[in-house]
Amino acid sequence: MLVPLSWLRDFAPVEAETSALVDAFNELGLVVDGVTEIGAIDESVVVARVLATREHPGADKVQLVDVDAGDAQLQIVCGAFNFQAGDLVPLARVGTTLPNGATIDRRKVRGEWSDGMLCSAAELALSGDHNGIFVLAVDAEPGVPLRKALAMEPDVVFDLDVTPNRPDALSVAGVARDLAAKLGIPFSLPEGPPLPVGESRASVAVKSKDLCPRFTGIVLDGVTVGPSPAWLARRLTLAGMRPINNVVDVSNYVMLELGQPNHPYDLARLPGEGLLVRKGKKGETVTTLDDVERPVGPEDCLICDAEGAPVGIGGVMGGASSEISATTTSVLLETAYFDPMSIARTARRLGLRTEASARFERGTDHGGIERAAGRFIDLLGQVAGARPEGGLVDIRGKLPKPARPTLRTKRVNEVLGTALTADDVRRYLEPIGFECAPARGGWRVTIPSWRPDSALEIDVIEEVARHYGYSNIPRTVPLSPNVGRLTPYQRDRRHVREVLAGAGLSEAWTTAFLGAPDLEKAGLARDAVGVANPLDQAEPLLRTSLLPGMLRALATNARHQNAGVRLFEVGRVFRPPAGGDTLPVEREVVAVALAAADATAAVRVWKVLSDALRLERVSIDAAERAGLHPTRAALLTADGVELGEIGEVDPDVVSTHELDGRVAWFCVDLERLLGAPRRPTVFRPISRFPASDIDLAFVVDDSAAADAVEDRLREAGGDLLVDVRLFDVFRGPQLGDGKRSLAYRLRFNALDHTLTDEEVGEVRRRCIEAVESALPATLRG
Repeated sequence: MLVPLSWLRDFAPVEAETSALVDAFNELGLVVDGVTEIGAIDESVVVARVLATREHPGADKVQLVDVDAGDAQLQIVCGAFNFQAGDLVPLARVGTTLPNGATIDRRKVRGEWSDGMLCSAAELALSGDHNGIFVLAVDAEPGVPLRKALAMEPDVVFDLDVTPNRPDALSVAGVARDLAAKLGIPFSLPEGPPLPVGESRASVAVKSKDLCPRFTGIVLDGVTVGPSPAWLARRLTLAGMRPINNVVDVSNYVMLELGQPNHPYDLARLPGEGLLVRKGKKGETVTTLDDVERPVGPEDCLICDAEGAPVGIGGVMGGASSEISATTTSVLLETAYFDPMSIARTARRLGLRTEASARFERGTDHGGIERAAGRFIDLLGQVAGARPEGGLVDIRGKLPKPARPTLRTKRVNEVLGTALTADDVRRYLEPIGFECAPARGGWRVTIPSWRPDSALEIDVIEEVARHYGYSNIPRTVPLSPNVGRLTPYQRDRRHVREVLAGAGLSEAWTTAFLGAPDLEKAGLARDAVGVANPLDQAEPLLRTSLLPGMLRALATNARHQNAGVRLFEVGRVFRPPAGGDTLPVEREVVAVALAAADATAAVRVWKVLSDALRLERVSIDAAERAGLHPTRAALLTADGVELGEIGEVDPDVVSTHELDGRVAWFCVDLERLLGAPRRPTVFRPISRFPASDIDLAFVVDDSAAADAVEDRLREAGGDLLVDVRLFDVFRGPQLGDGKRSLAYRLRFNALDHTLTDEEVGEVRRRCIEAVESALPATLRG
């Protein structure tokens, strides 16, 4: 926001040096992005009236402009086209030195002489506006020095970066209040005339008080539309706004000065001579002041004439049908408070961010509407001869109540690391309008209506810090008895990730939001937790399993010719609340999906993980699981507690995801996994002697668990058995129906000698007997 120093001085006697003011603004959080020193404009820059414009005979990107410079008619070659005959523009005559140091000479451009230069506001260092020539909206004769026509004196303009949490700083008065409190100087707002009371000839009605909790209107008669006086045009120019006419300029001036957007309507162009505030209708459109037809809907607040036809989008932009023109004599002034969120949504949906919407969506001062209306009436009376006719119509709905948090002095010092007294705190707050009443341990603070960003104790503490000065707060290192570290659960979870990555898997991330078709494609029930406000209407459910997302990830890789992907994911799943509970059941799980792999591959990865975690009493028991192969799925348990599932994905599910081959899968509850019993860490010496490997294949029933065979082998192998690995599963007619062959490789090793054939033979015999006696199993020849 551009804030001229001369304007600040209307509210407070600011006499500090520019550098000191920059430091003060920065300490207040109003960061200064730039400072422009406005010097006196050269006397040879004069007001000129455009007489005619002509095409340049030798160029199409410039034109010839005939101007009346007061004492002569001159020809100017100009590259801008934003003006017409009759407009007043600034002319830098030959010999003029501009603020940037350039000197204007008489020169020939493509064969045509140019006796000077028409200037933009940026070339005169009045603003950063380079878009065309600065068209003057002042009442001045040609030849009058621009400095005199605009009442221009040296000034300083601060370019402030106003953050979204400071709506009050989007006004000169708000900035001046903050600065005066910081500098310890008095601050005062100009008092306007009292608002008239009584009936109004204009009707005002509000049908949507939720969108517009407060709306006021008053009629002003005797208006004479014309150029603004020099001082008003200059103020607006320095603040970055182009003067238009006295009525519109007063409206903009009040908005910049007090932060209250307002809108003047030409009463004669309002059918029914009144305003109606309502919600938009589906398919309705409004033509705004920029002559663009914009679609609106039921979520938008519309300002309509008394007959219900839209004449503006509330809080965003007025309509073209009732704008101020040269023939306007009666004005209906609207000053209102709109719901911030509704304005934000409307402006964002329309892609139309205006000075008004920027203020309304942050929150304006609903308690300062009378002051803003009074200021408008006072100024328009001065510059356009306006006078009120009838009283102010004021319609109110449910307005925000002032927050009154308790501010504890002890808490202020704890947060800031200061040693302030209660009186110190009050001294920082009262100059910015925060009323302090005694309360236990501190103050009961009443937040002013122009500060909707503050509501809690911590917000008020921030105000104390700003005005005490962040640079005055000593730097300290917080002391804590606890050194930051991962919890055991977090360490183990990280270890799980490292183990799976070390096993050659890539970590995936899939979305927690799904649609009902995603669950059906994965063979899962549709009983899932719904989201009230989903990001995507096609995905309104929270996932009950990682399976749908992992299958989609495999399918995406397959479509990009990246087959055989091996993925794992650690994520949360959600299930509907248990009986009597309100919140859904939320669990963290780890899942593995292996493309083009069978259940044996899933078991191998599971063995790697369980061995790395040193799990005890782990078993794999055949069972049917949703989404998995009906005969190649099992439950994972540890010490009788169910951990999860393992096996292959159902072939029908695989085909619906357009995947080829099998997909191996296991998924376990991470909390249960990490809480399962573990073997103590035991370090064993490594044998210096060679090992002996043997292979044993057993024919067992399909219902027999491979884990049961392995358990018997480990028991019989004793200390000499150092490794058991299932390396083949075979089914065939020669084995019989319901039978399969499980082939294991056993490795034997002694610490103190090389095993003899007799020793290996003896332990082999024990292993065979142990399996055949414990299970319906026979050694396959």
